[in-house]
Amino acid sequence: MLRFLFVIAVIAACTGTVNPPPPPPPPPPGPALQSLGTFTSPVYLTSTPGDTARLFVVEQGGRIRVLRHDTLLAAPFLDVSAKISSGGERGLLSVAFHPQYATNGRFYVYFTNPAGDIRIVRYNAATAETANEASADTVLKVPHPGQNNHNGGQLQFGPDGKLYAGTGDGGGSGDPGMNGQNTHALLGKLLRLDVDGASGYAIPTDNPFASGTAGAPEVWSYGLRNPWRYSFDRETGDLYIGDVGQNLYEEVDVSSTTDLRGKGLNFGWNVMEGLHCYNATSCNQTGKTLPVVEYSHASGGCSVTGGYVYRGTRIAVLVGQYLYSDYCASFVRSFQFPGGVATNTQAWPTLQPSGSVVSFGQDAKGELYIVTLNGAVYRIVPGP
Repeated sequence: MLRFLFVIAVIAACTGTVNPPPPPPPPPPGPALQSLGTFTSPVYLTSTPGDTARLFVVEQGGRIRVLRHDTLLAAPFLDVSAKISSGGERGLLSVAFHPQYATNGRFYVYFTNPAGDIRIVRYNAATAETANEASADTVLKVPHPGQNNHNGGQLQFGPDGKLYAGTGDGGGSGDPGMNGQNTHALLGKLLRLDVDGASGYAIPTDNPFASGTAGAPEVWSYGLRNPWRYSFDRETGDLYIGDVGQNLYEEVDVSSTTDLRGKGLNFGWNVMEGLHCYNATSCNQTGKTLPVVEYSHASGGCSVTGGYVYRGTRIAVLVGQYLYSDYCASFVRSFQFPGGVATNTQAWPTLQPSGSVVSFGQDAKGELYIVTLNGAVYRIVPGP
């Protein structure tokens, strides 16, 4: 019997009647964009911790709008338009919800006041979709020079539960106030605050200059020009900063948890612009943490827009990729950062919108969004 089966197998092989192996499965779908509507100069998007029903869109003019199950509500969550200056790089620039928002209702906004100075203000929610505007408590005031640019604007709670704030160097060409390298100045910095008290803030005892002797106690990292958008990898805790360059180079800085997420690091400005000397007469790179990615204005682009590491579940090809863009070029690119090195750099042409990319957003599930100053807001979704 076995001999008979062997003969049948040989005949089948010789006559070509053996069934071919099944084709490999198709590759997973790439990413695409799903429009969520049009807003008035949106600059940021986020969600409250654990809330999968709502998204909050920050409009530069002073309103925070609510999308409930992708439907825009008529009434804003918060309206501070009468308390701010807006236009250019000024305005209401971001919002951050406390990690215990579900129980304490606290959230924080970053804006420029009518004089152009930076304000971080805490509010309490009245309902899930409205804020108590009378609850305003000014957490931090940072005077800003006469220039109306380089205001920073990002607020994020870190994995440690502390509130981080990215401030610009004060504006003007080349950091004329020399704020970036001045550890006692609050401009050109990443600040770290403990906001768990009844009001205001406290200095975390492990801040690098907590004593106030070698630098301002609020300072966490320095040597930044305009860290417009930064984020923490929600899986690893690594810190990613998109720091806007001067005239030649844009950069992305990364500090892993082994580097204590940027504690006390000097990211180089205004000695360095990207990987290059900005001030050739005093270009001492000792002690500087240089970017892991840079790109030249000559290759397109003018102002980096930092993003997030994708930790969602819908788009397998993006998992572990840090996505970033550029305000002028609107490309979307990514890289991974295993072992302290930027690898697997990619471009994602299907994610390039028609407007100027001013921010990315991340929801409670780790899915990502793209925000354009022209008004369009998009969710990144699997392609068809």
